[in-house]
Amino acid sequence: MINEIKKDTQARMAKSIESLKNHLNKIRTGRAHTSLLDNITVDYYGMETPLNQVGNISTPDARTIAITVFDKSMIGAVEKAILKSDLGLNPSSQGTLIRIPLPPLTEDRRKELVKVVRGEGENGKIAIRNIRRDANSEIKALQKEKEISEDQQHQAEDEIQKITDSFIKQVDDILATKEKELMEI
Repeated sequence: MINEIKKDTQARMAKSIESLKNHLNKIRTGRAHTSLLDNITVDYYGMETPLNQVGNISTPDARTIAITVFDKSMIGAVEKAILKSDLGLNPSSQGTLIRIPLPPLTEDRRKELVKVVRGEGENGKIAIRNIRRDANSEIKALQKEKEISEDQQHQAEDEIQKITDSFIKQVDDILATKEKELMEI
């Protein structure tokens, strides 16, 4: 019973880490990366289609993202989707190729982004602590129902705390990496 709670806790905490990574991927670091465009969808003949299914996305250099659109008639829709994406990107098209230059980040903008990253990290830590609280309450319920002893309860809570500490450390490591990436010039 306790092992099931631990496995569930680890799985839910791992999902929180993945969610944090996805949120941080959306934050621009001044370096071109195809994952910046992962959440953009294009109206493709009446259906919202992910951008990577409408064209080939690449990074020819550190400051440019290039999209080679499969269907030439979709260029306008792709450009419009990128402009609407609130990423602050300005695409320019040349035939079936759309280039997106990434402007260098100013020092003030970098510091703002570091604050955003720290906020996302804190949200991730809160989610992990909430999962810990849920697991501990399940363990306490087992003890109240006399399914486990008090010693087993304390041991299980200690193990849940160790799991929580390891995931919090992962969040800190991810944040440190992202902050370093943001502050690089």
